[in-house]
Amino acid sequence: MELFDVYPLLPVSIDRGLGCHVWDVNGQEYLDCYGGHAVISVGHSHPKYVKAMQEQVAKLGFYSNAVINPMQKKLAEKLGLICGYPDYQLFLVNSGAEANENALKLASFHTGKSRVIAFTKAFHGRTSLAVETTDNPKIVAPINDSGHVTRIPWENIDRTKQEINKGDVAAVIMEGIQGVGGINIPSSNFLQELRQLCTDNGVLLIIDEIQSGYGRSGRFYAHQHAGIKADIVTMAKGIANGFPMGAMIITPEIKPIYGMLGTTFGGNHLACAGACAVLDIIREEKLMQNATRVGQYLRDELSKLPEVKEVRGLGLMIGVEYHEPVKEKRLNLLINQHLFTGVSGTNIIRLLPPLCLSMHEAQDCVNRFKRV
Repeated sequence: MELFDVYPLLPVSIDRGLGCHVWDVNGQEYLDCYGGHAVISVGHSHPKYVKAMQEQVAKLGFYSNAVINPMQKKLAEKLGLICGYPDYQLFLVNSGAEANENALKLASFHTGKSRVIAFTKAFHGRTSLAVETTDNPKIVAPINDSGHVTRIPWENIDRTKQEINKGDVAAVIMEGIQGVGGINIPSSNFLQELRQLCTDNGVLLIIDEIQSGYGRSGRFYAHQHAGIKADIVTMAKGIANGFPMGAMIITPEIKPIYGMLGTTFGGNHLACAGACAVLDIIREEKLMQNATRVGQYLRDELSKLPEVKEVRGLGLMIGVEYHEPVKEKRLNLLINQHLFTGVSGTNIIRLLPPLCLSMHEAQDCVNRFKRV
């Protein structure tokens, strides 16, 4: 049997990792400034995380959501304390796309409406309605193109107001910081106006913090830089440091009804053990503060490179935009400088390192960029 070939693969096979470094099958070390799309939040093979996962799987890896799972309540308490939404409700799933899918479904249940507003350059996942809110026609199959989504130009509050005034909008969904779209940070003014607009019209505001959340921006969620609250916040990526998991937190104004949402694997015992360990590590090692400090250094130093057009981002979510396509540059960084990075679009190199990236490792990253 052959693999279904849908990914253009980099010519590297990773065998092991530790902290912000990984090694390939030939023993070559790489500085990991991408973390597998922001998934590795507290570093590869963190001893506290490894211990929590080992102990839990030796005891019980999985049982269904048909029984009480104290691990879920423990995670909800820890998350509520660190994220700034202690009165919200937690629903656990398996991925970011699934979190967004359930958030959109819940918004429709709650409002009785079926239209969603999304924005240009958005990426919200590859499942049914989530992919329709994603601004990439190439990955939207005809069966997913249901006509439920209206796309608005980025930060266009007037167009958003026009659409909401039609009275049939259930939700507005947007990323805390656009990742795939190019590390685009919404202004505080726009977020504050959007929050008020949604409140005034009974529209739910869904903030997708799948890539920008979990401390990556220096705050637990990126939208908190604007001083607002969402009705639903979705998350995944760094939530369990590589173990598949997603979640959404839900305003107490939305009342749950048995059967409205469900999941087989979501919030299983092993996933919760990993997620609890991640939150403990973020708090104990002050990784949000580290993301702020080290991220600022990276942005300052990379912006000095003569061929760079612009560097933008918050914390350790950084886009380095060039005047020309970066495909060869990224490959050069990987093959010759042994530095893992990502891309956004054609001209942007994306950096999403583990939140434990040290200042020394950040300096090493800049030096590897300079050599390219």
